[in-house]
Amino acid sequence: MITRETDYAIRLLRTLSDGERRTAAQTAQQEMVPLSFAYKILKKLSRAGLIEASRGADGGCRLVADLEKVTLYDLIEAMGENCRLSGCMASDSTCPWRQAHGNCTVHNHLSEIQTRLNEELKAHTLAAILRDPV
Repeated sequence: MITRETDYAIRLLRTLSDGERRTAAQTAQQEMVPLSFAYKILKKLSRAGLIEASRGADGGCRLVADLEKVTLYDLIEAMGENCRLSGCMASDSTCPWRQAHGNCTVHNHLSEIQTRLNEELKAHTLAAILRDPV
């Protein structure tokens, strides 16, 4: 569920968590993330409002979000991924079984698990993940 891209995003945010401005190359090198991945991830983090990125001689990236308020769920969504167990969890999903029978016990059980999973992902802030060893 947590892709390499999201894993790298957490690592890049770790380097930026001190609030200092750094280049993409500096963050990538510090976290041992391939630079091509770092550029792509930093762009997504910028679009999500988690970092500020600027170009030019004085350019670089700087954390602007409060990681105490950003959850693992938020980051997964910001990376353009989803947290769904199954395709049938999507609101726009059409299921021939449910259309034919009106109810699906598989969907109902997965829906319950999905709710608990979402709650768990939303319970963990990025600040806690970056700060506390388990």
